[in-house]
Amino acid sequence: MRGIWIAALLFGCQTVLATGSVHEYQLDNGLKLIVKEDHRAPVVVSQVWYRVGASYEHDGITGISHVLEHMMFKGTKNHAPGEFSRIISENGGSQNAFTSDDYTAYFQRLEKSRLPVSFELEADRMRNLELTEEEFRKEIKVVMEERRMRTDDKPTSYTYEQFNATAFTSSSYRIPVIGWMNDLENMELADLQEWYERWYAPNNAIVVVVGDVEAEDVLALATQYFGPLKPEKINPPKPRVEPDQEGPRKLTVRQPAEVPYLVVGYKVPVLKTAAEDWEPYALDVLAGILDGGDSARLARELVRGSQVASSTGASYDLYDRQPSLFLFDGTPSNSHSIDDLQQALLEQIARLQDEPVTDEELGRVKAQVVASNIYEQDSVFYQGMKIGQLESVGLDWQLEDQYVNRINAVTAEQVQAVARKYLVENRRTIAMLDPLPIEPGNKSRRPRQGDGHAL
Repeated sequence: MRGIWIAALLFGCQTVLATGSVHEYQLDNGLKLIVKEDHRAPVVVSQVWYRVGASYEHDGITGISHVLEHMMFKGTKNHAPGEFSRIISENGGSQNAFTSDDYTAYFQRLEKSRLPVSFELEADRMRNLELTEEEFRKEIKVVMEERRMRTDDKPTSYTYEQFNATAFTSSSYRIPVIGWMNDLENMELADLQEWYERWYAPNNAIVVVVGDVEAEDVLALATQYFGPLKPEKINPPKPRVEPDQEGPRKLTVRQPAEVPYLVVGYKVPVLKTAAEDWEPYALDVLAGILDGGDSARLARELVRGSQVASSTGASYDLYDRQPSLFLFDGTPSNSHSIDDLQQALLEQIARLQDEPVTDEELGRVKAQVVASNIYEQDSVFYQGMKIGQLESVGLDWQLEDQYVNRINAVTAEQVQAVARKYLVENRRTIAMLDPLPIEPGNKSRRPRQGDGHAL
């Protein structure tokens, strides 16, 4: 059914036409509401997406979006610290949040009649968060320990972080979501307050609701709870355009570790930035040819075939906000070196450039896309996730409905064309983890000064 006008519930908000079971609205204060009806079970997922993440940050305050995500659970003028989680739990729901390069999101899973509980709490902390020095000092220590555990003490994660900072010189994708430790150590409450006031406003937010609901009812609730909130003047971040890469880059990380690790990345466009709109879909198919299950080339030929790798993979996300990377990574098998694995991956790329992929391979990837798309619709959370992700990076949520058809339209010649155009030496960055011995009894694997260096 096509979208409808809900005059009795507008209260001054503007309604936008919707396609299918998805209904899109814009409140007067700028908040975007997207409702997808799914009446298969009496549940609802409510998500609030803010257009801000690590790629909006700059040196000196890196990690601030993630720290603020933590602080959003620390209380408002109306709710004490910890009360948010307690109320959701008492109403039989679950909740969490996540921060990425391009967005920060908060969500709850609830029985459908409990949606007002979610809206009341999220509207309250959208503008009424109370940031205190005491709670900030406690939480910043939690975040620093999270960084130690997930990055500093994890050699593969540390290597990937160093790889990203080498691959990008200007693009804000060089900034780790967790932030640099020095910035976390020097972060102040005033920094957090300014970041919150700047970005956490209704006109920088998207509310996505999926589940057993009626769109008109959700609009009425959104108008009641979010409608009174005041908008903020949002100045978009200044562009930090990545300059053309004029030659390959290589980084070696030396750190106590059990096995070597390799990351190879090539600069590529994404759907929002590509000159030819078919190229991102061809790159996505290319990733599936290489790493789309046990029958994909990397698993079949490098892990089970030549056994040069104990694990390896390829990935690409066409929905990033800025030009991104086509990635390969892997660990060599015990009988091979990291140089052997690098050479094997480069040979795979050369093969993609020299000869078209087979009809059988194309058919496998396309069948997987269709099957995956069908299975994903079983999850109300994932349905909301795709809508929120697309809208947060400045794309239309309806692009997700086009995804299967666009993938099915990709040809072998297009896959070969993007491999020839983008997987080339001048766009390449390589990072290698060169393991140092792990001292007996020493569980710490934190890098020492100078452990990473460019070649």
